[in-house]
Amino acid sequence: MKHIVKIMTLLVAIAAFWIGLLQMSVIPSSHTWLLPLYLIVSLGCYGLLMVGVGLMQFPTCPQEALLLQQDIVEAREFLKQRGVDVGSD
Repeated sequence: MKHIVKIMTLLVAIAAFWIGLLQMSVIPSSHTWLLPLYLIVSLGCYGLLMVGVGLMQFPTCPQEALLLQQDIVEAREFLKQRGVDVGSD
């Protein structure tokens, strides 16, 4: 619930800022109407950047890979004991 309140507060603040710019005419009207579009495009670019950074810094876990391989070997042995054909190695 707290996360929704933060998002709604941010949206209200952005809307108030946008309406304030429209009322004060600090920025030309033709540019002010495009601000929500600029905001959406900026958020999309930020999201893509964060996904790219996350992919570049994806952690490798060699210890976990070894544990997974051991689990696979144990599972195959267990299934072979039960008479299940697990295929070739």
